[in-house]
Amino acid sequence: MFWVLLFATLVVAAADWVAVALDKRAAEYVLKPLTMVVLVAAALSMSGPDPSAARWWVVAALLASLAGDVFLMLEDRFVAGLSAFLVAHLLYIGAFITMGVEAMPFVLGAALVAVLVRALGVKMVVAATESDRSLGGAVAAYLAVISLMVAFGIGTARWWVIAGALLFYASDAMIGWSRFVGPFPQHRVAIMTTYHLGQVGLVLGLLGSA
Repeated sequence: MFWVLLFATLVVAAADWVAVALDKRAAEYVLKPLTMVVLVAAALSMSGPDPSAARWWVVAALLASLAGDVFLMLEDRFVAGLSAFLVAHLLYIGAFITMGVEAMPFVLGAALVAVLVRALGVKMVVAATESDRSLGGAVAAYLAVISLMVAFGIGTARWWVIAGALLFYASDAMIGWSRFVGPFPQHRVAIMTTYHLGQVGLVLGLLGSA
């Protein structure tokens, strides 16, 4: 059942990417949350060697992400969406710790995100602050938490988790860049593609399917 639901997730996600590319907002409002609903069902159906505690951390993270998706589709709910995804990243960190984090990969992950924050993150925080002073602190806090999520994800030394965490990071980096620094061609398609594939990767890696 898991593989059927995972395939269904990818089909719905691909339909959402097409809707985004064609700017079909009504279809997006259905397909974007539906993708996460089906992925939650897939996570719940998966059997594997990992402790059940990790499964519930992941399901909770997916549900928080679903809430974030809904908030970000609404007008003037950016901070609410940001908060929901911040919670999702904290839940993913809980899952990574439950699954086990190795010291050396974690240190390498922390070094990598430090470079990324210095290269891209600082500019986004400054741009967010200039756009709306009240957003600067929220964006900085979010950047810190998602960077920790990536470092802990790399620390698991699981390839699916690493790929998923990095894709999620890339998606959020593109959201921040396009919103506060400047959009780039087809940025919305790139954001959604990396986001959905990142979530799928995290489910595969954390729940023992890798």
